Amino acid sequence: MRANRLRQLWDAGEKTVNAWLGIPNSFSAEIMAQQGFESVTIDMQHGLVDYPASIGMLQAISTTDTVPLVRVPWNEPGIIMKSLDAGAYGIICPMINSKAEAEAFVSSVRYPPLGSRSFGPIRATMYAGADYYKHANNTVLTLAMIETTDAMAALEDILAVPGLDGIYVGPADLSISMGHAPRMDQ
Repeated sequence: MRANRLRQLWDAGEKTVNAWLGIPNSFSAEIMAQQGFESVTIDMQHGLVDYPASIGMLQAISTTDTVPLVRVPWNEPGIIMKSLDAGAYGIICPMINSKAEAEAFVSSVRYPPLGSRSFGPIRATMYAGADYYKHANNTVLTLAMIETTDAMAALEDILAVPGLDGIYVGPADLSISMGHAPRMDQ
């Protein structure tokens, strides 16, 4: 299986920079993937990207060694699995507020016995290699978004979920959850 360069860099203690794509265009994805970022995230939650558009974007990113990530619209197994089958090497999942939600998210990403992911990597095997199934559980990244006061209260439990690789903080939603207006300049 093609290695996940992002995971390798993190394992080596390296810092990484991730680009963000909210415009549903494979050419913009290709350009961004060639700019030296370690990873590029296709935003299906707040971006204008739907699943069909994400496929062309994943194809464009896969021509480089930039790691393709997808932020899915919600913690829903169907779209998580479809994004992985299409070639995402990591999933960013919004609004993870509890240990149970984090466990459900990780389960959707991992094949049995570590999870409940169904096998059907139609594009992922072309991108990653024929041995995708053998290595996907240890290669694909799971990143939970922490965006509410409930998530902050449950943070230690969320971080302890086996198979969760990291978190993203959603500052706008977290600010709103804390009773503050979101500010993008601070």
